[in-house]
Amino acid sequence: MAHDMKIYFLAIPIIIGIIIGVGLTSNLVQNSDNSSILNKENLLRGSIMSGNPNAKITIVEFGDYQCTFCYKFHDETMKKINEKYIKTEKVNFIYKDFPLNGEQSILASEASYCAQKQNKFWEYHNTLYNNWGGENTGWITENVLLDFAIDVELNLNDFTQCLENSEFRQKVLDNEQFGIEIGINATPSFLIFNDDEVYRIIGAQPFERFEQTIQKLGNS
Repeated sequence: MAHDMKIYFLAIPIIIGIIIGVGLTSNLVQNSDNSSILNKENLLRGSIMSGNPNAKITIVEFGDYQCTFCYKFHDETMKKINEKYIKTEKVNFIYKDFPLNGEQSILASEASYCAQKQNKFWEYHNTLYNNWGGENTGWITENVLLDFAIDVELNLNDFTQCLENSEFRQKVLDNEQFGIEIGINATPSFLIFNDDEVYRIIGAQPFERFEQTIQKLGNS
């Protein structure tokens, strides 16, 4: 679940702002603790992208497949972002794991990368959220993840072997550690950026908050 939203500001190689409540804020203070790791190259490294890779604007979500507000975002706001901005190739989208809810969330993320081995990351990713069963309710099991693999028509032997061998566990943990190092402490959290600026949105904010930021970056 997303933590209570806190107001804070960072000035790093790319300027960060936060969208909260009613809109953008512009106050900045100096904080160089994470300046060497928060850059576009690191944000994109090892990531699976949806949309036009040449789009001017990128959205990176740090999410957890069990998180209530992550589900709310994907069930409501993400669909609108996809229709208006990703399908029209104005924005691309990246998902990074931040498994706040522990082992079951890690396992779900591992499964998504096992699906990516068969070029079906986004199909599996969407299936996880479309079948969301609550936060820490026990709905994520190996059998359920196998059922989802059947739903998206994966090779079950390859998928099962990948999951049993924990092929992508370290990738998931590395994504989480990267998030921690750049100050992520809630899910969902979003970084939205072009070549010059990046803004942060915390929580399942309405579509209008994202649209406001995208428009701002598109004019920068």
